[in-house]
Amino acid sequence: MADQRALDALARIERALTRIESASTRARTGGAESSAELERVREAHRALRSRVEGAIGELDRLLETEGQS
Repeated sequence: MADQRALDALARIERALTRIESASTRARTGGAESSAELERVREAHRALRSRVEGAIGELDRLLETEGQS
């Protein structure tokens, strides 16, 4: 059960990163409508980075727990 949740979380993270990378590419190539949109993308990136760090930490703890069983 925990393995499936971890896989689902990783899939969500990958989809979110893809969306952020696409937005970042659009911003670099002049597709950003305004500096406000660019700042929104940057803030989303910071928030996602924080969530990913937390998810990776949780995965590490799960793997550590599994290894001790």
